[in-house]
Amino acid sequence: MTTSTALDEVHILWTSEGMSCDGDTVSITAATLPSLEDVLLGLVPGLPKVHLHNKVLATEVGEDFLAAFRQAERGELGPFIFVVEGSIPNERINGDGFWTSMGSDPETGQPITVNEWIDRLAPKAWAVVAIGTCATYGGIHAMAGNPTGCMGLSDYLGRDFRSAGDLPIVNVPGCPVQPDNFMETLTWLLYQSAGMAPTIPLDDLLRPTWLFGKTVHEGCDRAGYYEQGDFAHDYNSPKCLVRVGCWGPVVNCNVTKRGWMDGVGGCPNVGGICIGCTMPGFPDKFMPFMDAPPGATVSASMSHAYGSLIRRLRSITNHAASKEPKWRHRGRKLTSGYDPRWGN
Repeated sequence: MTTSTALDEVHILWTSEGMSCDGDTVSITAATLPSLEDVLLGLVPGLPKVHLHNKVLATEVGEDFLAAFRQAERGELGPFIFVVEGSIPNERINGDGFWTSMGSDPETGQPITVNEWIDRLAPKAWAVVAIGTCATYGGIHAMAGNPTGCMGLSDYLGRDFRSAGDLPIVNVPGCPVQPDNFMETLTWLLYQSAGMAPTIPLDDLLRPTWLFGKTVHEGCDRAGYYEQGDFAHDYNSPKCLVRVGCWGPVVNCNVTKRGWMDGVGGCPNVGGICIGCTMPGFPDKFMPFMDAPPGATVSASMSHAYGSLIRRLRSITNHAASKEPKWRHRGRKLTSGYDPRWGN
């Protein structure tokens, strides 16, 4: 179903004041399908007019930048999409201070925590998007031993949260996010807001289904080596990297199929192992990095056993297929098996 009221103008309020390195903001500047510039300049047909409020990309500073956020809090800003970047700390365990904030309360002069901004803006937003693994599932800042009690946005708002547009949180994980994955998701939401697209399809982890429905391994340039039991023993090899620590066969991510920038790259495609950065269990369940994943030895050994036979059989077939048929010759007799149907 499409949204009941088509929107012709949308604001994007983007906060990276969670526990964040701003890497997701930097990443999306490399998007090409579409680019951020194309969306903001109205070059994508059918999209509503878009106004972006992001501190890294803004020309305004201080209170001028915060004006749109304060207007949205008061209900004075038009429909907006609320984008959250960075892990959400637990301000209930902050002692006498605070973990992270954006701006100050004009009446008290005290910092406004990112948690307070989320409480004020998320229920009023037409859609709420968590960008990057920190915002989606907690990420690096939420790993074991952290002092902040960090979590993902769905942990903070609850799995049953619904925006003013009756949408659940939309999660686009990645450390940082793959730029076109985010821009494609944003574009879908903008088309939906304009009444030109159905409700965005999400999986049980609130991720866009078409982006995270396959594993890294299924799109990897090196996957054929795994099937043949041919594994790399160091990082200088073009072969399958499972034995040197790649988690690709069990990680939901499309970066090997899509590439990183304009179709180029994707961790294992360029020699880097997959460390599972798009997954809810990252980083704890994928450590120590660079070690073979659990089961890799068993699966690799089984693959090696039948893969050796497969490679041998394929080499025989390759050898046979590399020879031209015998009837291709300069002799005086046609030996191709041609049988004229109507005489000579």
